[in-house]
Amino acid sequence: MCSNSKAIGDTTESKILHTLISNGYSVSIPFGDNDKYDLIVDDDGRLLRIQCKTAWETKTGTIRFNTHSQTTRDGEYHESTYHDAVDAFVVRYPETDDLYWVDVAEATDQKMELRFSAEIDHPAINWASDYEFDGTIPSISSRPDS
Repeated sequence: MCSNSKAIGDTTESKILHTLISNGYSVSIPFGDNDKYDLIVDDDGRLLRIQCKTAWETKTGTIRFNTHSQTTRDGEYHESTYHDAVDAFVVRYPETDDLYWVDVAEATDQKMELRFSAEIDHPAINWASDYEFDGTIPSISSRPDS
């Protein structure tokens, strides 16, 4: 069982890496920790920069993950989005070990929620089922709303 955020993140990244490789993708890992992306996936010649994220439950039926990075430089706190720095988030929910693929263009700037259930069906709801990742990289046009 992982007990700290670094170990949790490493577990998430390794499960995503395993899923991609098991499904026949070539995956590269950038050297060092200075890139905004964790993995580079070769999708039949198209190289995709992937940011691996771990989700947590915020309320029953809803998980959330960060869509921004936080750093401290020279004693100053900085936040930045991943737009123009990654192509997709692959998100792991540790309670079920399920993975979700979220194109960066569909992500919000701070945090994003995925819902399993809701009392209403509203167009602004991001349904977890629409983002389930089974190991096959989706095309943007495969989304229900696209």
